Amino acid sequence: MSGLLALSAVALLGAAAAPSLGVLYASVALVGVTSAVAQIVAPMAASLAADHERGAVVGTVMSGLLIGIMLARTVAGMLAQFGDWRLVFVFAALVMVVLAITLRLVLPLVPPAAKTPYPRLLHSVVTLVRTESLLRRRMALAAVGMGGFTVLWTASSFLLAGPTYGYGPAVIGLFGLVGVVGAAAASVAGRLADRGRARQVTTGGLIVLTGSWGVLFLAGQGGPLGLSALMTGIVALNLAQQALLISHQSVLYRRVPHARSRVTTALMVSAFAGSTVTSALTAALYPRVGWAGVSVLGAVIALIGLAIWSLELLRPSPAEPLAEPSADENAHTARSSTTGADRTQAHTKETAHA
Repeated sequence: MSGLLALSAVALLGAAAAPSLGVLYASVALVGVTSAVAQIVAPMAASLAADHERGAVVGTVMSGLLIGIMLARTVAGMLAQFGDWRLVFVFAALVMVVLAITLRLVLPLVPPAAKTPYPRLLHSVVTLVRTESLLRRRMALAAVGMGGFTVLWTASSFLLAGPTYGYGPAVIGLFGLVGVVGAAAASVAGRLADRGRARQVTTGGLIVLTGSWGVLFLAGQGGPLGLSALMTGIVALNLAQQALLISHQSVLYRRVPHARSRVTTALMVSAFAGSTVTSALTAALYPRVGWAGVSVLGAVIALIGLAIWSLELLRPSPAEPLAEPSADENAHTARSSTTGADRTQAHTKETAHA
């Protein structure tokens, strides 16, 4: 983690000093790769936590992740308002250096749970996706949740900067503070998951996610009513997205306790794929359909999530903990050896009898 953070700092400085758009693209792509640190922390924390507190621990870590995303919008808006875009990257690089040193000093060394070669580990992620219906459905829901989250924050920047409100970067960034309220409540979802209520958390999260778009639709009116609707919708949607993400991780970490990092890989690839697609779609649609149109898009995405979850409620996927593959393989090997010994013994008896 400290190594990835150091590389992230270098990439951020490269972005700040980029002389051309091509160099900027390359630097930002490297920042995207090294930001996987956030997804390493969650399964690590889950592995260190006791069974009865795992949901709360994951909730705390993921709250930090979403709060960081929200506060980054606020800080970036301030820096862009009073400095320039390069200053944002320089500041982020300094934060990564401080974080790399801090984590190197305070985090315990955790021995690897497996010594499987990396290509085989990646292949095992594909195997998990193919064999685990619970993982596939939660991946789809993660794409839905992150997709709705990205629709909101992509379109809200256009709305707030447009003629309806006419705010500058600093004021737009302050709306990230509103999102912190919803993110901070995520630890409650983690504690509920620890009490065996992850399915109820998922149901409630999807209902709130869908309902939030009805409130957010009113934000296009502008004025005090529109502003109140926007802030209320931001809190509700951020709360729903965080609760959903924690419920996904809680049930999957329980289902596949020996491969939490690989489960996180599959879950986050799906989530950020949904985010990428909806970000591009929102940016393309907003000039044509405006805030009302993208609000309908967000509501449709949320309804797709409800449809997926209805399938899970009607036909639940297996959720009991899986045994470690090594144990299964050892058992299979032992059975094969026993069978082989029995056949050899039988053949010997037949030969002696003859």
